[in-house]
Amino acid sequence: MDIKDTYNTIAKPSEEILFKEKKSKFYGYAFPIANESDVKPIIEQLKKKHPTANHVCYAWQLGITQIQYRANDDGEPNNSAGLPIYGQIQSFKVTNILVAVARIFGGTKLGVGGLISAYKNAALLTLENTPIIEKILEHQFSIYFEYEHMDKVMRVIKQHQLKIIAQNLQLNCNYTLSVRKQKANEIMAIFSSMHYLKLK
Repeated sequence: MDIKDTYNTIAKPSEEILFKEKKSKFYGYAFPIANESDVKPIIEQLKKKHPTANHVCYAWQLGITQIQYRANDDGEPNNSAGLPIYGQIQSFKVTNILVAVARIFGGTKLGVGGLISAYKNAALLTLENTPIIEKILEHQFSIYFEYEHMDKVMRVIKQHQLKIIAQNLQLNCNYTLSVRKQKANEIMAIFSSMHYLKLK
C-alpha cells in the first residue's frame, strides 16, 4: 500500500482579488498557515485593512492525514460564507491554508443564495490566482557508526538519494538523514540489517 506523502499548499500569501456582485465588493485572500494560532492575527490585519468591511469571512484547513478545519461566517447568515469558502479549499485540494473574504456592502441585499455564490466565487478566483505547490512529507532519523564503515553507509545514502540534514564525523560518526515518508520503512530496514550501525 502506498503511503500518501505529498500534499498541496501555497508558499506565500496571495495577491488581493476583487469580486463584485450588485455593487457589493468581495476582497479575497489566501495565506499559508502552520497552526491555528496563525489565523486570528491575519483576520485582525484584514479587518484593519478594510475598516468599512461589514464581514471578514474565512475558512482554514490544517493537516495531511488528520485534517482540522474551521469555517467562519462572521455574522453573515449561517453557512452562507465560511462553508462556500471551505468548499473551494476542498476542491483545490490544498491544506495548511487560510482563505478569507472581506465584504463591503454595496446597498443591495444579495439573499442567502447570492451570498453563497459570491463568497464561493471570490474564494475560487483567489485560489485560481495563487500558485499552488506540492510538498513532500519526510521522515527523519539518525544513524551512528564507526568511521571505518563510512563507505558502506555512504553507498546506501547515495543509492537511495537520502538527504543528510546534520553530520558529526569524529571517531564515532553520526548522520541525521531525511527520507520520503513513502520509502521510510524500506530505508530503515536496510540500515537495521547493518549490524555495525545504530539507528535512532
